[in-house]
Formats: sequence, C-alpha cells, structure tokens
Amino acid sequence: MKKKILAFLLFLFPIWTMGSINADTIKIVSDTAYAPFEFKDSDQIYKGIDVDIINKVAELKRWTIDMTFPGFDAAVNAVQAGQADAIMAGMTKTKEREKVFTMSDTYYDTKVVIATTKANTISTYEQLRGKTVGVKNGTASQRFLEKIKDQYGFTIKTFDTGDLMYNSLSAGAIDAVMDDKPVIEYAINKGQDLKIDMDGEAVGSFAFGVKKGSKYEYLVSEFNEALAQMKKDGSLEQIISKWTSSSTEAANLTPETTTPAGQKATPVKAKYTIVSDSSFAPFVFQNDNNQYIGIDMDLIKAIAKDQGFTIETSNPGFDAALNAIQSGQADGMIAGMSVTDARKETFDFSEPYYTSNAILAVKDNSKIASYEDLKGKTVGVKNGTASQTFLTENQEKYGYKIKTFAEASAMYDSLNAGSVVAVMDDEPVVKYSISQGQALKTPIAGTPIGDMAFAVKKGSNPELIEMFNNGLANLKASGKYQEILDKYLAKDAVSETETVDETTILGLLKNNYKQLLSGLGVTLALALVSFAIAIVIGIIFGMFSVSPIKALRVLSEIFVDVIRGIPLMILAAFIFWGIPNLIESMTGQQSPINDFVAGTIALSLNAGAYIAEIVRGGIQAVPAGQMEASRSLGISYTKTMRKIILPQATKIMLPNFVNQFVIALKDTTIVSAIGLVELFQTGKIIIARNYQSFKMYAILAVFYLIIITLLTRLAKRLEKRIK
Repeated sequence: MKKKILAFLLFLFPIWTMGSINADTIKIVSDTAYAPFEFKDSDQIYKGIDVDIINKVAELKRWTIDMTFPGFDAAVNAVQAGQADAIMAGMTKTKEREKVFTMSDTYYDTKVVIATTKANTISTYEQLRGKTVGVKNGTASQRFLEKIKDQYGFTIKTFDTGDLMYNSLSAGAIDAVMDDKPVIEYAINKGQDLKIDMDGEAVGSFAFGVKKGSKYEYLVSEFNEALAQMKKDGSLEQIISKWTSSSTEAANLTPETTTPAGQKATPVKAKYTIVSDSSFAPFVFQNDNNQYIGIDMDLIKAIAKDQGFTIETSNPGFDAALNAIQSGQADGMIAGMSVTDARKETFDFSEPYYTSNAILAVKDNSKIASYEDLKGKTVGVKNGTASQTFLTENQEKYGYKIKTFAEASAMYDSLNAGSVVAVMDDEPVVKYSISQGQALKTPIAGTPIGDMAFAVKKGSNPELIEMFNNGLANLKASGKYQEILDKYLAKDAVSETETVDETTILGLLKNNYKQLLSGLGVTLALALVSFAIAIVIGIIFGMFSVSPIKALRVLSEIFVDVIRGIPLMILAAFIFWGIPNLIESMTGQQSPINDFVAGTIALSLNAGAYIAEIVRGGIQAVPAGQMEASRSLGISYTKTMRKIILPQATKIMLPNFVNQFVIALKDTTIVSAIGLVELFQTGKIIIARNYQSFKMYAILAVFYLIIITLLTRLAKRLEKRIK
C-alpha cells in the first residue's frame, strides 16, 4: 500500500511542480517602438502583432505575464542578464542568436526593403553607389547591407531607434533606409513621406526566445504548442492581417516613435545609485553650498520624483563614473555623456535628453578664425569626449596637434597659459565659462557631435532606462524639462554659485571654507588610517625580510617588488574597479567597494611596502656582531630581536617613518582618481565652478604646507622623546 501511495505522489509531483511554475508571473520584454509589431497608441497602451500574439499564447497556456518595453537592445540584454524571462520583439531567428537563446518556431516571415522619400527614386542597388543608407543597429537589415555594401559602393549609417533613422531621411542626412517591409508599409499607411521602389529581400523569420539553459526553456515548447493551434484555427493570420492591412481600424491608430507622456514603470530596487561628473558646468557642478546642481542633476531628480523611485547621487568625476557603472559600484550614469557606437558596446542608453554642439574656443586676442588657422598648433580637449573624436577625425585634414586633459579646468588653464592655442568643448560648457569671466571667444560655428543620454551597464537595470524615458517624456509634456534648460542656459539665467566675490583669495575662502574643511577631514582620516595599517604591514614584512627562514624572506621580497612596481593610481583603480569586476565575473554577484576603503587599502599597501624596506634597513644597520654575541650566549632569536636589535633599530628607523608619513599624506591626492573627494579633489571641483585655478591651487598649497609642517614638527618631538 505504501509503495502505491509513493508511486502516486511521484506521479503527481511533476504535474504539481509545473503548475507551480506556470503560476509564476513570466516577465516578457519587448521593443519600445517597432510598429506594427509593438508600439503605443494614443490611448497610451502598447499594441501590435507581438503584443496580440503573446497575449493569445498566454490565454491558451494560462500564463500570467508582465510585459515591459525597454527597447530592443535593452530587452536582449535583460534576458541574457536574467532581468527578464523571455523576449518577444520581432527578433529574427539566426544561428548566432540560437547560440545564446532557445528560440521558438517562427511566427512571421519578414522581408527587408529599401525606402526613400517620395521625391527620390532608388529602384536598384546600383543606384546606391556613393550614397548613405540608414539602418537600425543590430537588425537583419544591417547584416544584409553589410554583406553587399562593398559590391554596390554605399555607406552605412546606423541608428538606435527607427524615429532617428526616419528623421535623418526626412532631413536629407541619408539617402535611403532599409527596414522590415511591414514596418515601412505601416509608416506609409500613416502618411509618412516614404515610398518603396524595390522588391524586398527575404532575410529570416521572427521568433519568441528565452535564455539558453535557463529554467524558462519550457516556455518555448508551450509557445510552439499554442502557435500551432493559432495557425490551425486561423487566429494567427487574423492578428497579422489586423496590423499589416490598410483597414480602418489600423489606419485610425497613431503609433508613437518616441516614449509618450503619462507613463510610469515599476522600480526593482529600493534605491538606485546614480553617478555623474564632478565638474561639467552647466550640466553638473557644485554651488557654494556644497551641493551639486546643473541640468543633469535637476533632470535626474525630477525624473525620479515623477516616476516614484529613490536615488542616491554621487559625483566622482566622468572617468570614475564610467568605471563605477562597469564595476557595479553604481546603477546609472548621467554626466553629459554622448552616445557613441563604442559606448553602446558597454552601456545601454536612454532616449537622448540633449543634443550638443562642439565648439572651438580661443583667447579674446587670438587671430584664429578658422580650422585652417590651426595648422601646426596645439588644440586642447577633454579625454574621451565627442569633441576629442571630432578633432581626431579632422586632425590630418587641418594639421593641428591634440593635447588631451582629464579635467576641464586644467584644459582652460592651459589655454590661458598659452600651452594650447585653442580648446574644443561642448558649446554650453564654453558659454558657461565665458559667463564666469573667462576671456574667450568662439570664432567658428559649433559642430553637431551627437546626443547626450542616461546610461546603465549593458544588460543591467533595464527598468531604469524605461523609467528615465517615461519621466523625460512627462517632463517635456509638462514644460518642466524646458524650465530646467532655461534655468542654466538662458541668457538671463540667475547664477546660484556665488554669494561673494570669488576672484579674490579671501572671497574664495569665505565662500568655500566648509567644502575645504570637509575635504581636509577626508585627507587626514585617509592618511592616518592608511599609515597606521601600513606600519603593521611594513613591520611584518620587514621582519620577514631578515628572518632566518628563507620562505619568509622570499615572500617579503615578492610583496615589496610587486607593490613598489605598480603605480599607486593603478593600484587604487584595480582595487576599486578591477576587483569588483573580477568577483562579478567569477560569482555573478556585484560586490562594490567603498571609495574610502579602496583608497585606504591602496595607500596602506603602497606605504607598507616602503616601510618594510625601512624596517629591513634599520635592522641591518645594527652591527651584526650583536646578534651573533647574543645567540652565542644562548639567547633565542626572537628575544634577541625584541630586547637588543629592535630598540636600536627603532631609533634609526624613526626619521624615515616621519618622511614616509609625509609622503603618504601627499599621496592622498592620487586616490582622487577613483572619485574620492579629499582636499585636492575638493579644490578641483571649486575650480570647475569659478575657474580661479591659480588662487585655488595656492590655497591648497598653503593647506598642505601647514598640515605637513605641523605633523613633521610633532613627529620630531616624538622622536626626541624616544631618543
């Protein structure tokens, strides 16, 4: 009897388990705007072929689904990262994708086709020679064009979204586009200025997909079963005809090519960490109240409020912010960041919130009036910016030299000092610097360099992108977006950054003493804590280096050689960004390290290696005969070191310890590279706001001089007492 009951339970278990699985909510992701497959109607509800098919499948298989629309690239990455369970987004079934996804039977056979504006005619591929064809990035259309571009001699320009591609066609920036035939036909039905003069190319079929090897592979089997039933009863054909025909119902729909207003998404985390630049006025900079303000700061706070999610902002600097996103130290980044093809390989981007021009700035008395005048001269630019890309692309044409800078303040200082004859920066930034008293002019009209957008690590936090896009649309609709821009860019914008005259040293101190004291506190804490740890590390490895045990001597030698052989900045960067990335690659879990902790570890290891050598030298400076005499009297090695050698060696080592502490204090400026806001970084942030670099650096120099002088004298008094 027991065996029968057990057999019955075993029979029921898989059925019960499957029922439990099916009872779970299935997270399905899709594209944002890919009419007629998925798009938002004027009633703010997503509709289209993909939406109707997945809803019908869910009805037949009794799925509970939660469907979101972060965009195609974000959707693909969300499934791969485990943020979503499946994708239904007009995704072409290819051999490459089947290596990553388990894909269903196909539900739509697609063709791609060339389209032009009605005023132009391209009826053969030969007519594309010398022209530019637009295509959406990562699509079957792009793969097809890549195969034939050399044969027919045209240039390809890729776009993230269809609306940007079609807008570029309308503006004449490209000569033709290639897209899925139903997408173009739908756009034509909606009155778009498009026409098709060529036959389509069969490039594949669309399918539903899940991550290969995931627990959701059973969804593909169930999708196939439902799809077969829909093909048999004709419901699949009805859905496709509904959206691809020119029926009255379809014609009355208004697809949105950008995120419409009125939407909200659901946050996944209780709090999101958002990083930004530390000095990129007017997008982000610090005011005299030690608060970060600017277009980017106001925008992300307004979007968070609109969408109902909580943020914690941090401003480590542009390069540090990029690395923080990649290493999992932060969730999102808004820092006047231009969208580029290279960055899209690492980040997922929102819809753009600002289109920027790069503009050349020279001193007021400069005679430079064109790019030709730059021949043989040096132009400054911030590293990693769209301005740098523009200058590099045109360097050979105009014959100038490029000098890159990590900070805008250093770049403008170099212009004023004459080490560069011109700088290129974002137009709002240049105009802001002029408004702050910089004696500059802009002799050449600005050059469009692209769009600025909010970013997350590729495959992570897709809901953040969706919330940003929704919030941005809402702010534009309400007028709040324009209000933020006018606040910082309008000619009559009121400055929030000065309450006293900052052109004098007294004014700088009066306006910024709280920030400077805060930075000083971080510097002292960093130096004292790291040096205390370094003393322990140094003594341990210093003792190892003179140990009679060979293994300990070798271990000490390896430690000292490795740490002293790595520059401190690289060591700090590896600890702060490299180790979290390594842990994530091994465990799949993000393990961010606090910037103060990372800086302390780096300084401790660096100083510890040098202190180990000081300890070794101090011990070896004691005459070797004392050790030999003590051992000959039968006194142990440990007792000899403790009672005879170390007391003498300590007096020899003490002055070097003082010198090493001074060096460690100065080295705290280096860890500002990871975004730690100590005294030096605080000064750079202030300079970025008011451009008073000479006076500010003079103040910092006096600060460090006073601190080091006081600490040195204190250490010397201690040294005298010990002696």
